[in-house]
Formats: sequence, structure tokens, C-alpha cells
Amino acid sequence: MNDAASHPVINEISLKLDSLTPKARTLGTYIIKNPSKVVFMTTKELAEACGVSEATVVRFVSTIGYSRYSDFQEALKDFLNTGLSLPERLDIKGRENPELDRLHRGIIEELVNLQHLYEHINVDTMTQFVDHLESADCIYFTGSRLSYTFAYYFGWSLTKVRRGIHILKGSDSTTMDMLNNAPENNLVVLAATTRYPNELIRLSKMIRRAGHTLLALTDSSISPVIQFADLSLVVPSKSIPFIGNVSGMLTVIQCMVQELANRKGADLKNYQEQLEQMYLENDILFNLNPK
Repeated sequence: MNDAASHPVINEISLKLDSLTPKARTLGTYIIKNPSKVVFMTTKELAEACGVSEATVVRFVSTIGYSRYSDFQEALKDFLNTGLSLPERLDIKGRENPELDRLHRGIIEELVNLQHLYEHINVDTMTQFVDHLESADCIYFTGSRLSYTFAYYFGWSLTKVRRGIHILKGSDSTTMDMLNNAPENNLVVLAATTRYPNELIRLSKMIRRAGHTLLALTDSSISPVIQFADLSLVVPSKSIPFIGNVSGMLTVIQCMVQELANRKGADLKNYQEQLEQMYLENDILFNLNPK
């Protein structure tokens, strides 16, 4: 898992540990040693585990720079989500809501994630994303491993709304060739989800050097591709996934595609009529009433 000094929430505790009161030091030591437990604990549960009061927990969180306990847990979740191995993720999933069967646990988790998304997504940034999608002449979508799923879905969906869409697989080294040889000032939308492939970090850096505008669609404020992006949209989730949080990412993509479609007006109707004519003439899609 991540080194303790590799993320601000753990690093801040480590730096201040010697200057804290004995009770706060007990709290800090427990958090450093048990981050995967603390991320799911209430203030009461954490206080009981460390033998301190809830007020001590609240003061401790404030001391390390967080106004609310929920903000502290969110930062801790990002730290864990970036570094947990598959066996560690499986262990966490085995400990969540053990009284429920797997189907109901999964549904409840996604509902909680969507509620968290609804409350925390940056709508202004989403609007700026759509502005870029509307104004760009040519858009390249790319991702790698799990995030390629989202890049492909985003790009494929936009082919039903506008022209000039290209989908590239970030794990294919020829993607660098294609983007390097492309005309300058194109728009590149890069999807990056935990655990972040190093090839996407290298690709992000190369995209900026090539003079393209880079939009990052990612799942954490500590995503390593953000530093290279002209604009980044974080799709927040409440839980730490076993493989990846899918519902939130797809929901945000659907909303942006629909917003762009709404902006197109009559042009969209003409474009989609041409698409449907092509589908019909080439017998591409199943048709219940063939003519």
C-alpha cells in the first residue's frame, strides 16, 4: 500500500505527531497504522478504539487541517484508494455490511455513491467540459485498462451527437505517435481511474508537450494526471471499490453527452437522421420491421 509519507493526510499526522498531546498522539498513531479501518469508522467508533473522547477526535481532525471529520475521511479514502492492492480491496469488501447479501450490499453501495456524487460534483467544471466538447473541431478520447472503458463509452456516445471523434487506446504506444503527429490545438479527453496506470501519466505529459488541450476525467483530487490537464473533472465516490466505481463515472458521461445534444438543436436532428439512414442502408442494426 502507499508509503505513509506519500499523501498529505498521513504526512501531516506524521509531521505533527511529536507535538501532539498524549491522547492526540494515540489517535494519530492508530490512524497511521490502521487507515483501512479508520476510513469506515464514525467519530464514536474511533474514539472508543483509541480510548479517548469524541471531542478529542474532532479537535485532532481540526489540528491536522480538516474542518470536518467527513473531509478527513474523504482525504483518507483517496489515499487508500490510490494504493490498495487487489487482496486488500477484497478484504475491505468482505468487512462492509456483512449482515447483507452481496447483491443488496452492491446496490446500496452504488446508491450511496450516486448520492455522494449528487452532493459533491463540480457542476461548473462539468459545464466547462461541455463547452470544450462543443467548440473543438476534433476530439480524441483515450484511457487505459479500466479507464479505457469510460473513454470508449464517452467517445462512442459522442459519435451519435457530433463529428470529429477519435477513440485511442492509451495502452497502445502508437497512441503517442498519433497524437504527436496530429495538428496542434486538438482536444484530448483522457479518462484515468484508480489504480492509475503509469502509461497514462506519461501520455498526459506528452499530450501537453504536443500542444493539445487536455481534459482529465478522473476519480480523485490526487489523480496524478491532473497536474498535466488544462481542466480536470473529478467524479467523487463514497466507497473504495474492489475494481472500480462505475455508476458515477457513467452517470457524469451521460449527463455531459445529453447536455451537448441539447445545445445542438436542429443540427443534431439532421445529423442523427443521416446516421439512421446509414444504419438502414447498410443493415447495421437489428430491425423489427424491415422494409
